[in-house]
Amino acid sequence: ALGRALGGVAAAAIDVSDGLLADLDHVCAASGVGMRIALDALPASDALLAACDAAARTGFQTGGGDDYELAFTTPPDADAAVRAAALGAGVAVTRIGEVVTGERVRLFDDSGREWMPTARGYAHFAAND
Repeated sequence: ALGRALGGVAAAAIDVSDGLLADLDHVCAASGVGMRIALDALPASDALLAACDAAARTGFQTGGGDDYELAFTTPPDADAAVRAAALGAGVAVTRIGEVVTGERVRLFDDSGREWMPTARGYAHFAAND
């Protein structure tokens, strides 16, 4: 329902099935842009918060797949339309970053330091070792 409601608002959208970073990498590659993601903005369930430390949690948030959540981009002035679409669909949405000039997704902690993940998610065409 959210995807349909964002039809006239979202510039790009993808289901997060291979991991947030892997799927956002697909959006960046197809659109010729980069993204700057704030790690402290990533949603975390109570179960995830209770189950692991911050480093493990970040790995799950950025590289875990099969969540089938919707990641999307909108123009900066579309906040009201996004809130209305989310309310109408009965779902919560969270702004996690911004589209920037560049070629990839970059992650930053709350101190502004770039975080480099050990894995970016599921890679369909990776060579089997």
